[in-house]
Amino acid sequence: MPQGFTVNVHRFDPYKNFRFQVMLDGRMVMGVSKMGALKRTTEVVNYRSGGGNTYDFKSPGRTKYEAVTLERGITHDPEFERWAARVHPHDGSSNAELREYKRDLIVNLLNLQGQVAISYRLFRCWPSSYTALPDLDAGQNAVAVESLTLEVERWERDESVTEPTEG
Repeated sequence: MPQGFTVNVHRFDPYKNFRFQVMLDGRMVMGVSKMGALKRTTEVVNYRSGGGNTYDFKSPGRTKYEAVTLERGITHDPEFERWAARVHPHDGSSNAELREYKRDLIVNLLNLQGQVAISYRLFRCWPSSYTALPDLDAGQNAVAVESLTLEVERWERDESVTEPTEG
């Protein structure tokens, strides 16, 4: 039977999706409760050969990295709003502050002991959508959540992060 863990050979269960952290500029972004999937898709280029055109040959084309949405409970930390304002200013003018609007993120998947198990670096992210307040409903009992949709130019797994030893 294949073993998915090399350090913790006693482990059979995969990592859970509720233990993670998002790092921006070297610090953890507080309150992120949900993050969209890291997804990339490579287009397929079909072509035929002149002498044998009864079926298509296939080769990889352009690769597209999907946008990622971060959701977090609203606090007094204005970082999401400030970042979104670099691309689209609050006053609605076209004077976007495009200097340093693209930023790198780190996403860490944690094991149940809170150790970093897997890490991904997201490169040159920028906000394409920002929701400052969710739908407000006095009849509900929920946390108010802001969301930030980030366009991602590419991402890669940080291979320097290895499987932590679990007790």
